[in-house]
Amino acid sequence: MNATQKWNDLSKPQKTRIIVLSAVQVALQSAALKDLVNRPAHLVRGPKTAWVAATFVNFAGPIAYFLVGRRPA
Repeated sequence: MNATQKWNDLSKPQKTRIIVLSAVQVALQSAALKDLVNRPAHLVRGPKTAWVAATFVNFAGPIAYFLVGRRPA
C-alpha cells in the first residue's frame, strides 16, 4: 500500500489485515492503560506518565510496558 492509495483500492485481505492489526493495537493499548490506572506507582518501573505516552507507540509501547514496566506485585 502506498501513501496515495485509497481504502476502496485495497483488496479484501489487505482491509482485513488492517482491521485486525488495528483491533490488536487498540486492545493492547487499552489493557496497558487500564493496568497503569489501577496499578500503584511503586509497582511501575519509571514514571507512569512516561508509560502512558509509550502506549501510544504502536505495538512496541504497550508490549514494552507489559514486559519491562511492571514490577511484580
